[in-house]
Amino acid sequence: MTHQDTIVALATPSGAGAIAVIRLSGNEAIMFAEAQFKSVSGKRLSKQATHTIHLGHIIDSDRTIDEVLVSVFKNPNSYTGEDVVEISCHGSSYIQQEIIQLFLRKGCRMATAGEFTLRAFLNGKIDLSQAEAVADLISSDNEASHQIAMQQMRGGFSSEIAKLREELLNFASLIELELDFAEEDVEFADRTQFKDLISRITFVLKRLIDSFSVGNVIKNGIPVAIVGEPNVGKSTLLNALLNEDRAIVSDIAGTTRDTIEDELVIEGIGFRFIDTAGIRDTKDVVEGIGIKKTFEKIEQSQVVLYLFDATKFVENSELFQIEIEKIKNKYPLKPLLIIPNKIDKLSVEEVVQLEVFLSGIENSKYILLAAKENRGVEELKSQLIGFVNTGALRNNETIITNTRHYDSLLKALEEIQKVQEGINTNLSSDLMAIDIRQALYHFGEITGEITNDDLLGNIFANFCIGK
Repeated sequence: MTHQDTIVALATPSGAGAIAVIRLSGNEAIMFAEAQFKSVSGKRLSKQATHTIHLGHIIDSDRTIDEVLVSVFKNPNSYTGEDVVEISCHGSSYIQQEIIQLFLRKGCRMATAGEFTLRAFLNGKIDLSQAEAVADLISSDNEASHQIAMQQMRGGFSSEIAKLREELLNFASLIELELDFAEEDVEFADRTQFKDLISRITFVLKRLIDSFSVGNVIKNGIPVAIVGEPNVGKSTLLNALLNEDRAIVSDIAGTTRDTIEDELVIEGIGFRFIDTAGIRDTKDVVEGIGIKKTFEKIEQSQVVLYLFDATKFVENSELFQIEIEKIKNKYPLKPLLIIPNKIDKLSVEEVVQLEVFLSGIENSKYILLAAKENRGVEELKSQLIGFVNTGALRNNETIITNTRHYDSLLKALEEIQKVQEGINTNLSSDLMAIDIRQALYHFGEITGEITNDDLLGNIFANFCIGK
C-alpha cells in the first residue's frame, strides 16, 4: 500500500449528529479541498496559513452540498506530518456520504483503519507505543485507563525505554569496537560502569513488567464474581452496587439461571461485576448449566465475593465454614471477600457471634451487609479498591497495559540477564555482543525503531477508520 496518496475518512462516529468531521491527509489534501470549497471571503485555501479555519461551502459542480468550516494544517505541523484538511459539516448521514463520495470521485482514496495514525508514525510524529496509546485513549472508559493512555501518548513510557536503549547502545558500540582490536586484548567499555548499567536496566525492566498485572486489569476492568447459594441476595447486591434493577430478584431459589454482567467505575477504576447462578445440587437441566457457568466465571474473575444468608448462620456455621474453605482451596490466589447478607434481621448478640466467626477465618476479609437496606455497600466498594494497587497510578509511575509491550519487555529482560551472567563469568566480548544486540532488538520493537509490515498491520487494524 502506498502512503503517498491522499486519503479521506469520517473522523467522527458514523450516524446522524449535530456536526461531523471529515478528514483528508496527503500531499494534495489542500489542493483537493480547495477545488471543492468556495470560501465566503473568496480566499484560496492553499494561500492560507496553517492552523486556520475558514467558512464556506462544499460545491459539486454547480450544486452546493453543505455550508462547512474547513480547518487547514500544513506539513510538517499536523497530526500526520502531511497536509491535513478537516471539514466540519452538518451531521446528516446523507451530507457526510455526499462529501466523502465527492472526494473519492476526484481522486482521493478511502483511508484504512488507523491509517492517519500510521502516517503519523511513519513520518516520525509519534513512535509506535504512542500510536498504540491513541487507540487506548479512544477506548478508555474510566479515569484510570484514561490517565495511563495519556501518559503513554505523551511519551512517558517510550522515553524511558529510549533512554535505556541509548545507554545500552553506547556500551554495545564500545564492545563491538573491542572486537576490531581483539588481537591487542584491550577493553574500551568500562566493565564496572557496564555492570551498573545492566543492574539499572534489570531493575527498570522488572518494575515495568510487574506493573502489567495492575495495568492490564485497569485497562480491561476488574472482573468480580458474586457467588453463593441460591436466594442469599446476590442479585440484590448487584442491583445495589449499580443503583438500578439490573437483575431479577425474587424469593424463588434459582431465579438467576445465567450469569449477568455489568460494569461500575469506583474511584476511577472499572469493575465488571458478574452475578452468577446460585451454587447448589439441582436436577434442573437449565439451572445446572447456569451453575456450570458460575464456576467458569469464578475462574475468569480477579476477585470473588462469597455471599451467604446471615439469618441461617447460627444453625449452619459449620456448613458455611466448609463452603468458605472449599472456595479458598479451589482458588487460593484470588482475593476472597466474605459477605454475610441480611444482617438487619439479626440480633446484636448474633452479629457479635457472626463477627467472631468471620475474624477466625485466615487470609480473607469480610463485610457485614444488608443489601436491601443498602447498608455496607459503600464499605464494599472501598474494600474492592483496596484489592487494586493504585499506588503506581497515584504516583504517576509508568504502567504497562499493552500485551505486546509486556512480551517484548520479558524478552529484553531475558537477554539482559544473559548479559549479566556473561559479565559475572567473564564471557568473551563477541558472545556478549550477541545478547546485547538481541536486547536492543526487543527494545526497538516497543518504540517501532524495529518493525515490519505484519506488525504494523496487526496494530493499526484495531483502530477506527477515521483515526
